[in-house]
Formats: sequence, C-alpha cells, structure tokens
Amino acid sequence: MALETARKSAPQRPTPVGVGQLTLVEHALCPLDARASLRLNLVHETTYQFTDTARRRQQAQVRVLCPLGLSAHDEFFLWGLLALTFQPTRPEAEFHATPHYCLRHLGLIDAGSRRGGRQYQRFQEAIERLSAVRYCCDRFYDPVRAEHRKVSFGLLSYSLPLDAKSNRAWRFCWDMLFFEFAQATGGALCFDLELYRQLSPAARRLLLFVSKVFARCRTTPKLKLEQLSVDVLGLSESLPPKHQLAKLRHACTELVRHHVLSAEEPATIRKLQPGRYDVMLHRGTYFTRQPGTKKPVGDSPLVELLRTIGVDERAIGSILREYSEQTVREWADVTLAAQERFGKSFFKRSPAAYFLDNLKKSASDGRTPPDWWHDVRKAEQQAQARRDRRRRQLQSPAKAPDAALSNARDVLACLKLNLD
Repeated sequence: MALETARKSAPQRPTPVGVGQLTLVEHALCPLDARASLRLNLVHETTYQFTDTARRRQQAQVRVLCPLGLSAHDEFFLWGLLALTFQPTRPEAEFHATPHYCLRHLGLIDAGSRRGGRQYQRFQEAIERLSAVRYCCDRFYDPVRAEHRKVSFGLLSYSLPLDAKSNRAWRFCWDMLFFEFAQATGGALCFDLELYRQLSPAARRLLLFVSKVFARCRTTPKLKLEQLSVDVLGLSESLPPKHQLAKLRHACTELVRHHVLSAEEPATIRKLQPGRYDVMLHRGTYFTRQPGTKKPVGDSPLVELLRTIGVDERAIGSILREYSEQTVREWADVTLAAQERFGKSFFKRSPAAYFLDNLKKSASDGRTPPDWWHDVRKAEQQAQARRDRRRRQLQSPAKAPDAALSNARDVLACLKLNLD
C-alpha cells in the first residue's frame, strides 16, 4: 500500500514535445535511405502541393543543399532542439545548453546517465550536418506575411567547446528566417516527441504530415502514391510502385499501432491502373486526446550550469528571477572556462563565489567579461573551423576540388530557382 502511494505521489516526468515547421513537414528533407543521404554535397530535390487563395492546387519546388550529407535521424534532433528553444515564454534565436541537458530533455538519456558516449557523438554529428543545410523553395508559405514567397535560408549555426569533457554550454544560433517562420502563429506544429522517437524514420515523417492534416480534417485528401512515398517519406522514385506501396503500408501499420491512423480503416488505397494508386489516410483516436498541443515543458538549461558551478539550490531561483538570462549565461560560461583553463587555484574562495561576485558587479558597476575569455572563445571558434575542414578533407580527399565546384554549382542553381 505504501509503495502504491509513493508511486502515485511521485512526480511524473513531463512528456517531451517536438516542434516542427509546418511547411517543412510537408516533404522529406533528404532521402530516407542513409546510403543515399549520408554523402558529401547531397542535393535533395522534391515537391509538395498546396491550395492557393483562389482554391487552386499548386506545386512548390524544393531544393535542400546538404554539403555534409543529412540523415533522416537528424530530424529528431532538429525538431527536438527547436522545441527546447521555444520553452521560455519569450524564446530567442540563440539557445545555450549543455549536451547533457538537451539529450536528457529529448528522452535519450536519464539524469543518472554518464556523460559522453555514443549519444553525445551522434548529437554532435547531427548538429554539424544540420548546420550546413541550405533550404530553397519557390513557393514557401510565410506565416508572418500570410503569403507564399520564394525563400532561401539555413537552419542553425553552432559553437561548442572542443574538450568533450567540458561542462560549458553549447551555443546554437538559429537562422533568423527559419526561426521567424517557426515562431510565428500558424508556423509550427507541436507533437509528442516520445512517440516520434519510437517510430521508424518513414513513420516519423508520415506522423508529422498527417498531424498537420488531421488537425483540420478526419481524412487526408486523395494523394498519389508517389507523392506520399517519394515526396513525404523520401523513398527513391526509382523504386517500383509495388515496393513503394509495401513500405507505405509498413509505416501505416506503425501508426495504427499507436492509434494515429484508424484501426478499422487506416488507408483507402485505390488502384487506377497498373503502377498507379490513390491513397487516403483516416484519422485515429490518438488525436482526440490532443497530445501535441501543449507547450514544451522543462527547466531552464541555466539551472544545470549553475549547479555545476556549485551555486546553492535556493539561490538559483532568485538568480534567474533577478538577472537576465544573457547575463547569467555569460558569467556562468566565464566561470566554467576559468575552472577548466586555470584550475581551482584561480578562485580566491570558490567558483560559486567568483560567479556571484561578477554577476552582482555586472549589474551594479557594468563589469564586463575579461579579455582572456573573449580570446578563449575566438580560439575555440578558429579551432572548430579547422577541425571541420580537416574532417571534410578526410572524408573525400581525392574529390575535394570537384566537391567544392559541385557545391558552388548547387548554390548557383538554388539562387536561380528563387529568381525564376
């Protein structure tokens, strides 16, 4: 009895929430097959359909430039990191957090997991690939201006410590256009990240696509098989229709298992002629619970940094209420950098005392971070850039000139798409 009472009274772990940008969930960002997507200078071309203001069906052309390649699994980190950015009441285009904080809130590790390891490496590799992506579309829906426009934007940039054991926060900077599109009313879709994590990459993409449609309708419109399998799931267009249909059915079966699609009739598939099919998907009971409408929940990433410094738990709340996030974040990074670079002998009393003293003086006297800290950040950025260049050269040493030329041609093609 006591055990049952303890279980009932134990705090429930908040369900992680993902945030997807409404136009980007209309189509795949890269091929589903990792053998085709994880290659240098990938250019993924796709389309999606929409209805214009005159109720006419239109088709948008999309080109996604991926100089470092891209994996369908990278989308988990993209939508999860975007959700973490939107946690505060007033989110900013810059997000600072340790990888431990990010992976814990994305449900990939728990609070007791050791730091480092495979999950951290995968996270970093995904961020590196995502940071190189350039997205081009000739009819992208701009939710801020409520019209379709020609666009070209990136996703994010990053700056992180070179030492894998560092406790300092990673810095993520979202492309301003992408951040604006995702932040605008009617520009983003919230979904259950825990469910998303359990699905295969194909079912994940289908989940986001139908979540957008089922928010308004009980069924999807009639869609061509190739539109769903190639444009939405990211299957190869060279795949025979019967294999496309089989893989689509497999993704539908996953969604039926979680009640996203109706168990009685998940999909209406109509054969038009050999190799041509129409598909209509039916909404399941999952959406009656509206699991994806809640705002992402989680503690501030600054809490973990202040705990690492040694700030008393009771003082953390008052610090976050009294000082701006930017000021706290900046002096926390200065303190952690000093601890890692100079050791504990650098501090007269303790890292926590050093942090609190500088924080108070910054508010009262306008104290700014020391010059050595700016030098450390500059040196880290330069070292990171050199490391990225070496990695690209090692991945394709013989093709480096051809790859650079190919990438330049793709950029010019992207610009041409937006000028036509």
